[in-house]
Amino acid sequence: MRTNRPMHLPPVFTHEGAKASHITPLQELRRMTLSALLFEDTFYESGSDQSKRVAELVALCKPEDVMNLAMKCRNRMYLRHMPLFLARELARRKGCGSYVAETLASVIQRPDELTEYLAIYWKDGRKPVSAGSKRGLARAFTKFNAETLAKYDRANAVKLKDVLRITHAKAESTDQAAVWKKLIAGELESPDTWEVALSSGANKKDTFERLLREKKLGGLAFLRNLRNMIGAGVDTNLIEDRFRGGFGKVLPFRFVAALRYAPRFVAGLDSAMQKCLVEIPKLPGTTGVLVDVSGSMDVNISEKSEMTRVDVAAGLAVLISAVAERPRIFTFSYKTVEVPPYPGLALVKTIHDSQQHGATYLGEAIRILSKEKLDRLIVITDEQSHDQVPNPATRGYMINVAANQHGVGYGPWVHIDGWSERVLDFIQEFEREAPAV
Repeated sequence: MRTNRPMHLPPVFTHEGAKASHITPLQELRRMTLSALLFEDTFYESGSDQSKRVAELVALCKPEDVMNLAMKCRNRMYLRHMPLFLARELARRKGCGSYVAETLASVIQRPDELTEYLAIYWKDGRKPVSAGSKRGLARAFTKFNAETLAKYDRANAVKLKDVLRITHAKAESTDQAAVWKKLIAGELESPDTWEVALSSGANKKDTFERLLREKKLGGLAFLRNLRNMIGAGVDTNLIEDRFRGGFGKVLPFRFVAALRYAPRFVAGLDSAMQKCLVEIPKLPGTTGVLVDVSGSMDVNISEKSEMTRVDVAAGLAVLISAVAERPRIFTFSYKTVEVPPYPGLALVKTIHDSQQHGATYLGEAIRILSKEKLDRLIVITDEQSHDQVPNPATRGYMINVAANQHGVGYGPWVHIDGWSERVLDFIQEFEREAPAV
């Protein structure tokens, strides 16, 4: 009689009812962090439930894996609060001080993240700060010069001088020690930024026009403040001239978000966005891009943002279409629809308007596209489905843009969490190293 029999795990399902994949605690932690904004509700799950689950998963994973994941959240996916939360939960575990210190020293890249970490640490009441946290905060503090410290020296519940007092950080030079002394005394000179100028009560119109003339408004700050500039009556010529300047590697969805409240500047937005895509290496062959436009994708990515998950997905589709040698773009909800691969912002509108946003028939869409001749299929979705999702017929990538607990894109699918431009870096590196399907 055999007693040591194979273990059969009970099935798990997506919120829409399709059978989901069993994954490891680390895989689940990745999917719940790399696409998530901390404490923010989603279409299916509350922010508090998600943060509780993240804390439970941190306790189940190896500390070095949590450390590496936190670093990826910050350094590759540009998330700010989630890596701090991971470090805080890691600090609850005994013997993990060195991992906590290393994590904080890496992920803290702005002075306000020093104070935000302590705010998260004390969210449920003040308690002694762990030794590993103190070491990590102290190391991170030495990164910042007088200008950046002054920019983020705010009268919040936790202040920068509180971090210095608690960590006993050691300055790396006499000049830095002098800067810290001024910080403690409140004598740092405020930098010339739009945040500082406006918080001091300066006239919005005058401030933005001066910063635009002096070319002191970066690409991302410009997009984020476009609505404020329009509302303040800033000279249209100055705004249009800024579109002709540099934007660095601003992602397409930032331009998509700006278009919502600045449709009259569509030409400038589109031109600036396409300049950001010029230098990205090409994906050879025929690339199918399948974008989820179901109802759950219409939810805002955060309480303070007007940008939805379908905005993010459409922005990624623009990015992929721009670098694909032969792109084919599809959407799915009630049905599967192919749309023209227009360049730039025209593709975003085409994706939005392709069909009614409702049901989630991802499985049917995959089966339909399995009949097409594609070199790769890239699905951009929150991984919820009404119907069973089959394996890809070609090389298949499932990009998850939400933090739901269960998803469908595992097994033969190459699973990717998050929506930064690093998605393309990963796909290109993966295809250089992995054999073709």
